Amino acid sequence: MSEANRCAWVGGFAIAMAWVEAAAVFYLRMLVDRVEPYQPNPLPDVGRWGQAELVREVATLLMLAAVGALAGRTGRSRFGYACVAFGVWDLAYYAFLKVLTGWPHSLLDWDILFLIPLPWWGPVLAPALIALLLLVGGALLGLGDRPEQPLWPQRLTVWAGGVGALLALGVFTADAARALPDGEAAIRNVLPVRFPWALFLLAWVLMAAPVADLVGQVTQRRREDFEQLREVTAPNP
Repeated sequence: MSEANRCAWVGGFAIAMAWVEAAAVFYLRMLVDRVEPYQPNPLPDVGRWGQAELVREVATLLMLAAVGALAGRTGRSRFGYACVAFGVWDLAYYAFLKVLTGWPHSLLDWDILFLIPLPWWGPVLAPALIALLLLVGGALLGLGDRPEQPLWPQRLTVWAGGVGALLALGVFTADAARALPDGEAAIRNVLPVRFPWALFLLAWVLMAAPVADLVGQVTQRRREDFEQLREVTAPNP
């Protein structure tokens, strides 16, 4: 199977999985009357449902990692395809949630993005921007990795991306973390009032560094391939 076909199958899996995820969230939010997350008591105590939801989130990550592991032929391409799956899944999830519920109304609507280790809050646009990076960077790794020419961002940009990811995590969980000393009930009732876009955009630029590095490497590789092809096909003097 060609790498393009592998990538297409990964994308198809992620889209199908996004519908399943959106449908599950639709059912849960209808049951607890929280189709729009940003409202008083956004995370009501629903007993064992809450525990099941935490396990479902972990299971979702394992499924995305598994499809990447099955699609890739090297460690680098496996990671890349897992990123493609995550990016496509996240973007399609919000599109399907809009179809099923009419929400989000805009990309600036607040959402509870994740629950581990604390609730993540942010406008829909924020995870969508990160998903785009994962999709582009993952596609470059999956489609461009060659055994004879390993493709991977340089160490400095990898470190920059890691720092950016940690900073983004801090941005998303900051409001819940501030409520942590007041106990679980306070965390469940957090309603952020302002998103620190400046910090998030700094985090996003740092996370974009390894993707930009990959774009540069792929561009240089294609330029070299073109030069070699031109030399081979050039007529002899």
